[in-house]
Amino acid sequence: MTKIRVGVAGASGYMGAELLRLLLAHPGVTISGVTSERRAGERLDHAYPHLRGLSDLTFHELDGEWLAAHADIVFLALPHLESQRLVPILRARDCKVIDLSADYRLRAAEDYVTWYKAPHTDPRGLAEAVYGLPELHRKEIAGASLVASPGCYAAGAILATAPLVRRGLARLDGIVVDGKSGVTGAGAQGRSVDPMYIYTEANENIQAYGIASHRHTAEIEQELGFLAGAPLRVAFTPHLVPLNRGLFTTASVPLTRGASTPELVELYRECYAGEPFVRVLGQGERPTTRAVVGSNYCDVTVVADPRTSRAVCVSAIDNLGKGGSANGVQDLNLVCGWPERLGLEAPPVYP
Repeated sequence: MTKIRVGVAGASGYMGAELLRLLLAHPGVTISGVTSERRAGERLDHAYPHLRGLSDLTFHELDGEWLAAHADIVFLALPHLESQRLVPILRARDCKVIDLSADYRLRAAEDYVTWYKAPHTDPRGLAEAVYGLPELHRKEIAGASLVASPGCYAAGAILATAPLVRRGLARLDGIVVDGKSGVTGAGAQGRSVDPMYIYTEANENIQAYGIASHRHTAEIEQELGFLAGAPLRVAFTPHLVPLNRGLFTTASVPLTRGASTPELVELYRECYAGEPFVRVLGQGERPTTRAVVGSNYCDVTVVADPRTSRAVCVSAIDNLGKGGSANGVQDLNLVCGWPERLGLEAPPVYP
């Protein structure tokens, strides 16, 4: 296998660190450059001691021309609104891009004004970007030069509910999604840490935030609307829970007709048949975050609630895995024409 050169911008955050851990063990890539505004000039293994002996790279300052000269494919693990400054530079130099931020996830430019309070500055890139959830857009990702990896809450919610929406069993009004994420979902915030992420506030505590306003709502509605063939609205509430990593989703979906739990579970098995990273649990089994940590897996199940004519859909992912960097590596494999499991074969970490 001929190795490709991969660069990582924003490599000093949690998402970047997880991406480096995966790429260093990937047989198809050589990490050729890493950037960090906070740690420019510092050795990678000094910033992350768990990578000692695995890399002698040094963080470079963020520079699109430098990245383009050193890499064939660049991962962007940057704060929102930053990627759209770099993408035009990288693509002009024929670099393919996998963006882990939100900058290219939404199809309509006006949605960025609504949800991110800023206009999008790269309309050409936005028009050509592919939403990077392989379970929905595998063929498009394989031919893409710009892939927008999903947000963690969006990935958990979409995978939990997609089979019902795809098969026309979900009513498009009244879908309610509850998401719970570990604290790494907020990123490595450096000196400007929101008090809710301080240990004494997060430990032994659960907090709702972004109520009726969280940005991943737009992704969930966009992608489920794509499956439904019609616009829909979702009531989504995220919560912070005292975990390092992990994301748990419970979605209550009104049904268009009556259905039993065995029927719905079989539907999920049919829809996800052949998917390498979606594990449909049987009746009586329940997803847990512990069973997916450190992996690209999504564990999912569904239970019928005939009393309310609803289905309760449950999924568990690692917010840095299927909700972030590992999904980005799956996208990389598709872009390069490699087996999707390449570099992602290790089972989840337990306990």
